[in-house]
Formats: sequence, structure tokens, C-alpha cells
Amino acid sequence: MKTIRINAKIYVFLFLIVLNMGCDSFLDVNENPNAPISENLPLSAKLPAALVATVNQEVGPINQIGGFWGGYWGTNNEGANLFFDLKTYNGLDIRDQRDGIPIWENGYNNILYFKLIQEEAEAEGDLFYVGSSKIMQGWLFLRLVDFYNNIPFDEAGRGNTYLNPTYEPGEQVYRKAVQLISEGIQDVKSSSVIPSQTHGDVLFGGQKNLWAKFGNTVKLRALIRQSEKGDPNYINAALQAIQQEGSGFLQSGESASVNPGYLNTPGKLNPFWVSYYRDAQGAFTSNHQHIRPTTYLITQYKGLNDPRLQRLYMDVNGEYRGVLFGNPDAGNPDYSRINTSAFRGPAENGGSPTGIFHSFNQSSVLLSDSESLFLQAEAVLRGWLSGDLPGLLQAATASSLDYMKVGAVEKSAYLLQEAARFDSAENKLEYLILQKWLSLNSISSVEAWNDHRRLGLPNFPATIASGVDGRPLRLMYPETERGTNYDQVLAQGSDFTLRDKVWWTP
Repeated sequence: MKTIRINAKIYVFLFLIVLNMGCDSFLDVNENPNAPISENLPLSAKLPAALVATVNQEVGPINQIGGFWGGYWGTNNEGANLFFDLKTYNGLDIRDQRDGIPIWENGYNNILYFKLIQEEAEAEGDLFYVGSSKIMQGWLFLRLVDFYNNIPFDEAGRGNTYLNPTYEPGEQVYRKAVQLISEGIQDVKSSSVIPSQTHGDVLFGGQKNLWAKFGNTVKLRALIRQSEKGDPNYINAALQAIQQEGSGFLQSGESASVNPGYLNTPGKLNPFWVSYYRDAQGAFTSNHQHIRPTTYLITQYKGLNDPRLQRLYMDVNGEYRGVLFGNPDAGNPDYSRINTSAFRGPAENGGSPTGIFHSFNQSSVLLSDSESLFLQAEAVLRGWLSGDLPGLLQAATASSLDYMKVGAVEKSAYLLQEAARFDSAENKLEYLILQKWLSLNSISSVEAWNDHRRLGLPNFPATIASGVDGRPLRLMYPETERGTNYDQVLAQGSDFTLRDKVWWTP
């Protein structure tokens, strides 16, 4: 596997990522920064680098896949030729070595880096870095299974020890990843040397309780993912273990967000901001000019009189206008740039934060408090956990409204309206998933695709691009892997995007 034979290069690669992000506070070390190898970069510089690389993958290509495959995004007429592979579910081109989307490659690069941090921390007896690295490896392994199903686990991230690592069943990797996270939580809780926000931990600032809650929330997500296909006995035992551990889950105001110190200069802005809104000179990006909400998304916000709609998008002559995913009618002026709703940001909001664009230095969301609360609510709805279901649902929606800068009066009115709607809903799971979908819009969009594969909810339209029949179920193994570990790839059987499922998909 190509991605586990670059253990020296990965230090240089991630160091340059951090350097380009302008994270001076945790690069202020005595060692020569022009020779960033294991001996001369402390763990307090390596962990932030790995966290930044991981969240960049989340808010970049992973969120983009979810944006299109989760029912949120389409393109206007002027962008009809953009994102063609995603709009046509073209697994062959997505896996392309040169022009594809490197989910596999970057995922295993990051696993390797966290593994190296773990090994160095174990040698130094620093349990905080051991534990946090284990938790993040678990996160990455779970993500890769969600995209590819069977993947290497035991023989992954081991440098040159295994040139052709053995694949393991996706369900088995899930269980091992959950166990790895459990071990990481215990290591972090047992640690004594705690890094700070500005020097060592750009996720939680060394707050051990938040690392434990984060780990438990990632495990809960993994268990919820198995709701339609998993072993009930395993799920029940895993939930009991979380409760016995005792730290609980992320609550309101406890989002897992990374901020290494973004600056309003080229190469150092928040990566989501600079990709989908404005550059350092304040100019619109191409994505901002061409990506538009789907008509289905607009319809759902309108149907609920949801105040997030006007916080997220620009109106067109008093109306909010979306596009059809797949551009079947690109000649229709109704779907032109000028006649469809672009994302709203501070420049269109009197300089104030709004929707998903707050500032060039906003934190990058890894896992939001809103998602955590929706996960807890679904677990309670299923009878897996005890708790206040209406209260959790209200808190989850309220966190989303706060993030998108909805005012207090509108927020209160909407929550009262939705409480009544939930009470009268015949299908409470369908309602919960709809609110979750509306809340994670363009923040953690991939979770919408995951929920749809799991439940068929919400029932947003598939692409209507010419010649496409079906919905995306997975990614195909990339050419980089096929070229270096072909026998293992071949042994996994068919991996067609529109036909073959990951293990937890019913």
C-alpha cells in the first residue's frame, strides 16, 4: 500500500501544512524548522499538524462529497461542467490517481502520522499524546470504512513493515476502531502532562474531559451507523461500556473544532472560507459563484418556515431559488447564476457573521455539538439510552440555530413550532433525521449521505444527469492502491459505486 511507505516524507508534508496555515504559536521551537524530522519536532508541534491535516480533509473533499451526495448542493448553469464526477456518481474517475479525490491516500497518510506520534509518545511516557493519537486513528479508520468497506487495520500505519497490508472486514475494523478509541480515552484521562490550546492541542486545549466526550461521541456515531445491520448484543455492550466510563458525550457549546490561528493572508485563511466564499483579497471564489442549494433543500426550509434559510442564502428579488442536482436543463435561465441563491456571508450581511460563514479565522468543525445531540436523541428514540428526547432534540436544533446566527426571537418561535411538530409527528425518526439534515447543511454534509445510505432519509432526489441510474453507495478503491496492493484489492470483490454497499448499509 503506497500510503504506508512514506513515514519519513509524512513529517515534511504535515509540517508544511502547518507552516502554510500560519500556526506560529506551536512552531516556536528551538530545533531547526527546516529539518522537520522526528528528532527535532516536539510532540506539541506534531499533534497540531496532524489535527489540522485531518480537519482540512473533513471540511474539504469529504464535505464536498457530502454536499453533492447528501442532497444539499448543485451547480448553476455557469457551473454545469464543474464537479461532473460527483454529479454523475462516476466512481472510476473519482478513484483516478491524478485527478481523483484522495480520500484513501490522505486518510492513511494521517493514520500513519498519528501512529508515529503515538509510538514516540509511548517511548516518552506521555499518555496525553498516546491517547489523543489513538482516538484520532479510530476516527480515521471509521471514516475509511464508511467510504470503502474492507480496509487494512492491523497492518496499516506500520511504515515499511507491511508492503502489502492485509484487508480486514469493515465490521471487524469498526469494532477495532471503537476499541482503539476506548483505549485512547483511558490514556488521556490517565495523563499528567497537558498541552495548551496554543502549544500542543488545537482541538480542545488539553481539556481531558472534552477529549473523552469526543471519543464517546465518535463511538456513538459508529454504533448509530449500525442501527439497521449491526449485532444488537455488540451495540448494547458498547453502549454499556460508554456509560460505565462515565464521561458522557459532547453537549451544547462543546463542538470539536480546530483553529491553529488562521490569518487573512494567502494560504493561511480558514480552508472552508477560502474555498467556498472569499479569498484574502475579498474576491468571490469560483465555488461561491457556482455552487447553489438544491430546490429540494430550499423547499424543506420554506415548508418549515425555517429562519436558517435567510441566514444561509441570498434571496433573488425576495425569493430563494435553488437548482436541480445534475443540471438536466442547463439552458433554462431560471438556473443561471444571477437567478439562483448564492451563499450569504458577512459581506452580504452588513459585515456580521451569518449562516456558515463567520470570518476568515473561524474554527474548522470536526464534529459539531449539534450532531452530537442529534446522535444522542436518536439513541434515546431507539431505546438505547435513557434521556429527555424532546429536550435533546430541542438542544440539537438550538445549537444549529445559534451557529447559523439566528436571532433570539426567531429562534424561540421556531423551537416552539418544531416542538409541537415533533409531538404530533407519526414518524419521529423521520422528523429527527430531517432536522439533523437541515442542521448539518454544508458543515458535516457527509453525514447526510451516510444517514441516507442507512435509512433512506431524508428522501432527497438523486442526480438527474443524463444516463445515470441509481445512487452512490461507496467509493471504489483508488488507483494508487490498486497499483501497489492489487491482490488484496482484488480479493475484496466488486466495488462499484452504484452497486456495492459498505457493511452497515441494509
